[in-house]
Amino acid sequence: MDAKDAKDPKETERLRVGAAVRRRRRALDLTLAAVAERSGLSVPFLSQVENERARPSMRSLQRVADALETTATRLLAASDAARTVAVVRAEDEAELPPGPRSRRLVRGRHQLEALEFSGEHDTDGEFQHRNDELMYVADGAAEVEAEGRAYRLARGDTLFLSGGVRHRWRATAPETRILVVTVADHIETPEP
Repeated sequence: MDAKDAKDPKETERLRVGAAVRRRRRALDLTLAAVAERSGLSVPFLSQVENERARPSMRSLQRVADALETTATRLLAASDAARTVAVVRAEDEAELPPGPRSRRLVRGRHQLEALEFSGEHDTDGEFQHRNDELMYVADGAAEVEAEGRAYRLARGDTLFLSGGVRHRWRATAPETRILVVTVADHIETPEP
């Protein structure tokens, strides 16, 4: 470990990359020991970096990036997104007439996307997303057809769909509210 890794305030304040390093390591299905071997850094130091207890120097960050088959710039960019805190207030939405509506619960380009659907809703077509999706019925009821099978969902039920599952859904009760949470399609997930 480089002495600058834990003490140089000029370099380290902007190098909070732990979450980005962990996500990238897990996406590559690597252990800390494998990254340590590839980078020449110690497992305890890498663990401290991932848990934001140590901040790497630019030299160490480049070694980690090389071990994770990416660049320091990409890890830094991903770390900025990892530290985002954003609130979407219900009153931010304009008053809409009665009937079906949807609104984004997370704004911007992130790993997580979330939408709320309310009112009478019937999807016109079939969906197939590259990444995972979770549907939660907050109020009312819905029917989801996935891979040729129908699932009836009531208030409080959830349905998980792995990436690639063809599906369609519709609200089956008035005042239905469904939350859909997905891994963003712009995020590449590793093949099993």
